[in-house]
Amino acid sequence: MLDFDRAQALLAQAAAPLDRRQLVALADAAGRVLANGLSATLDLPPADNSAMDGYAIRHADYQPGASLPVQQRSYAGEMPQPLLPGQATRLFTGSLIPEGADTVVMQEHARESDGHVQILEAPAPGQFVRKRGMDTTAGQPLLAAGTLLEAAHIALLASQGLTHVQVYDRLRVGILTTGDELVAPGAERAAQQIYNCNGPMLAALVQKTGAHTAHVLHARDNEADLRAALTTMLADCDLVLSIGGVSVGEKDLVKPVLESLGGKLALWKVRMKPGKPVALAHIGGKPVVCLPGNPVSVYAVYAMLVSPLVRRMQGRATLFPPVGAAALRTERPRQDNREEFLRVQWRQQPGGAPELVPYPNQDSSVISSMPWATGLARMPAGREVRDGDVVAYYDVAHWLA
Repeated sequence: MLDFDRAQALLAQAAAPLDRRQLVALADAAGRVLANGLSATLDLPPADNSAMDGYAIRHADYQPGASLPVQQRSYAGEMPQPLLPGQATRLFTGSLIPEGADTVVMQEHARESDGHVQILEAPAPGQFVRKRGMDTTAGQPLLAAGTLLEAAHIALLASQGLTHVQVYDRLRVGILTTGDELVAPGAERAAQQIYNCNGPMLAALVQKTGAHTAHVLHARDNEADLRAALTTMLADCDLVLSIGGVSVGEKDLVKPVLESLGGKLALWKVRMKPGKPVALAHIGGKPVVCLPGNPVSVYAVYAMLVSPLVRRMQGRATLFPPVGAAALRTERPRQDNREEFLRVQWRQQPGGAPELVPYPNQDSSVISSMPWATGLARMPAGREVRDGDVVAYYDVAHWLA
């Protein structure tokens, strides 16, 4: 078996980023990956402006108790007149600073009467003036290639007047579930069958990671069905994910079918729990990742091993989200010869240290544990973990994004 960290590193580099790019409107860019680095074309703000409602003055004109004539009222979006010596301009948040002014007195520190303003507190030189280029400067880097565009990035791009950006094309993923015991949700189910939850779950995970699910197919446990499904997906997809049928049972046929299609296994079996029977092959230059059959194993393997590969193929700069740490709450010491990933909730009382509370039943078939958990706690292989020991924590809000 391959060590978990080595398997994670190998899978993350199992394919190159897509070379397909497209120009999309800014309104459609959220959730896409920026294909080209961008530099600012504008100074922001484009001119000095006021951070407060108040009065623009020359700091040199301030004298305790002095009353300055108000020569003009200037609103945001208007061009103010140059400030005359010994006078003040009434302005508002976002108003341009008049030529000649260098300081803003906030209105709470001023009193206006009969066209004059009295300054009640001594202002600091330059206070409440947003200087030109304080936010961005033309020519300076704005966003790097590989940035996953979110609302904050969209705001930054829009502030530069951009209407379209170059992004990587969406990654196309094919999903194959296997097993004679599975039937589709809503179909008639015999006593010996169960509903196929892995297909819908993995499709949702793929979509949450920002990729496109091109196919969700199911094959019975025979080589002809498996070969037909894999052939269809390899023709249409950039990445193929199969579930089940890759262990060593009599009906675990995915491995020989992959080999019959020209696939060579680059990885098989990972020292992790849940999720040992994981395989990686390439067919026609396209990666095929084979996941275990139990739903929790699918969930954990996708989060820990597959999502970094998805992010790399999408062209993202960051493949591995941050890993946290907190004390584990456990009623008994835990130890395994594999890296074990427990479904846990991150809990923190006001003023207290964070804790990781495991789901009571850690069997890999317990589906109800997944919506309950906020993440996965990593138990190091071969080391006893006791109550209160600090362990690594993988927050699925980040690892499945």
